[in-house]
Amino acid sequence: MAIFVNKDTRVVVQGITGRDGSFHSQGMLDYGTPLVAGVTPGKGGQTFADKVPVFDTVAQAVEETGANTSVIFVPPPFAAGAVYEAADAGCELVVCITEGVPTLDMVAVMPYLQERGVRLIGPNCPGLLAPGIAKLGIMPASIVKEGKVGLVSRSGTLTYEVVWQLTNAGLGQSTCLGIGGDPVIGTTFMDAVQAFAADPETEALVLIGEIGGDAEEKAAEYIQANVDMPVVAFIAGRTAPPGKRMGHAGAIVTGGSGTAADKTKALEAAGIPVAERAMDIVSLLQKQQG
Repeated sequence: MAIFVNKDTRVVVQGITGRDGSFHSQGMLDYGTPLVAGVTPGKGGQTFADKVPVFDTVAQAVEETGANTSVIFVPPPFAAGAVYEAADAGCELVVCITEGVPTLDMVAVMPYLQERGVRLIGPNCPGLLAPGIAKLGIMPASIVKEGKVGLVSRSGTLTYEVVWQLTNAGLGQSTCLGIGGDPVIGTTFMDAVQAFAADPETEALVLIGEIGGDAEEKAAEYIQANVDMPVVAFIAGRTAPPGKRMGHAGAIVTGGSGTAADKTKALEAAGIPVAERAMDIVSLLQKQQG
């Protein structure tokens, strides 16, 4: 089992004929993702990879194919509009890969989605990969393995590194989820932790956090009170100078809070061991599992 996707997931890609959209859509198809439609305004009637129909609008794609999940690969100025369009068309899950979406756009998007019960993953994220079920986004499928470890990360490349280490150690994954590192995102660290805790097929959890905000601290409190499975963590940005943005717009320490030390302290107080290096996560998890 996985979180947020299942055997009924049917995917439409917005921006399927663009450079990034076409490249990663082919990867999703190669993995076996149920990609049933694509959308590029003005290119309706075309076919992607000789099998996926392309439509001018998401509404048309949903009506014709029954798509219920959208993956977005459109330029930053149009990403928010694409999210609105997917929500209005009836998509229940929207994965926005686009980087550089204006923060104020996201401030307006989130209450709109919440009113309609639409889940957003991203923006500025690698997406989601549920081994054996679906690849939604840009995570490399070659590094995953079906299994029982759930992983949620604010960092894209660290996600890949840790998943590869888990796979090499024989620790398969239930779902690998990259939520993005922007200041305003859809699915949060807490949302992911709650979903994994409710998934009977997830038996261990890896958290990859980074400096900035209080997402990891809130997750630590929830895990301590509600989660009964092995959990380990890693916090990126230990050497970041205070007040400096490090890679992600959300990775900034302000007002003396959100430091790696703060997060590590909160996690360890909740009984969650924190790896000093990403390469130590596997051994730490194996120790927790006994």
